[in-house]
Amino acid sequence: MEYRRLGNSGLEVSRICLGCMSFGEPGRGRHPWSVDEAEAQKFFSRALESGINYFDTANAYSDGSSEEITGRALRAMANRDEIVIATKVHHAMHSGPNATGLSRKEIIAELDHSLRRLGTDYVDLYQIHRIDRNTPWEETLGALDLVVKAGKVRYVGASNLWAWELVKASYISSLHGWTRFVSMQNHYNLIYREDEYELIPACLDQGIGLIPYSPLARGRLARPWADVSTRRAQLDDVNLYDENAEPVVNAVGTLAERLGTSRARVSLAWLLSKPYITSVLVGTDRPEHIDDSVAALDLSLSDADLASLEAPYRPRAYRSFK
Repeated sequence: MEYRRLGNSGLEVSRICLGCMSFGEPGRGRHPWSVDEAEAQKFFSRALESGINYFDTANAYSDGSSEEITGRALRAMANRDEIVIATKVHHAMHSGPNATGLSRKEIIAELDHSLRRLGTDYVDLYQIHRIDRNTPWEETLGALDLVVKAGKVRYVGASNLWAWELVKASYISSLHGWTRFVSMQNHYNLIYREDEYELIPACLDQGIGLIPYSPLARGRLARPWADVSTRRAQLDDVNLYDENAEPVVNAVGTLAERLGTSRARVSLAWLLSKPYITSVLVGTDRPEHIDDSVAALDLSLSDADLASLEAPYRPRAYRSFK
């Protein structure tokens, strides 16, 4: 396993991050494809054996049961000082007023709930899952600084921001001497590269580490274009990809066949080849997929290989969660 410092921080994370959205108690939340706790144990064991030290979840995943499963597994299998636990805040966790967003009340209350579910005194990386445009940045960023100073959070990060929003947040934090974002979790893969225009350059300028999610485009890059046989592909209520991505998927298949390797490994190796990518967030519903993800670290793509993967891409309408 390889490790890199997250942005300008001193925090070392594995270049493969295990995304824990796939783990959840059946019947809780909006992910009918979730893996139950007994099966999830195999994923955590495989990840730790491979050297992965970075685990990402969120309070809203399967109504909190992802955090519960993640916390129990890591307490049983890992040394807390050697692992990095990341979670997120924003989505509604109850009905009624103050159920969602990034107010001071919401951040402090939901962090305490996350800590209880995870069974830990602190989280290493606390991330805003979305921006809350109904709450002033000063309130949100001040609350994040408060939980860092309280010792409940080590670092703070963001997800799904526009470049100008990220730069504004960084400026406000610097102006007040508050803890700045060290990371950005963004939607980025071979068939969705719109962040190359503004967000990625902004992160580089601000010293913010990039941790792309959906690196395999919800599995579309891991199989032929016509194959939609996975359970998530059949049940997911959000479709971010269209037929314009087909030429890119075909290029991945062609290169994978020539190199005698998997499509997933090629797609991840492309991401890992980018110097601005700190770690790749990999979600999976099969333990053996972790092995394939880690093996991508050893796959070196030539300049010609990289060009063949990137050439079919065409700019597309923005499809993300901003």
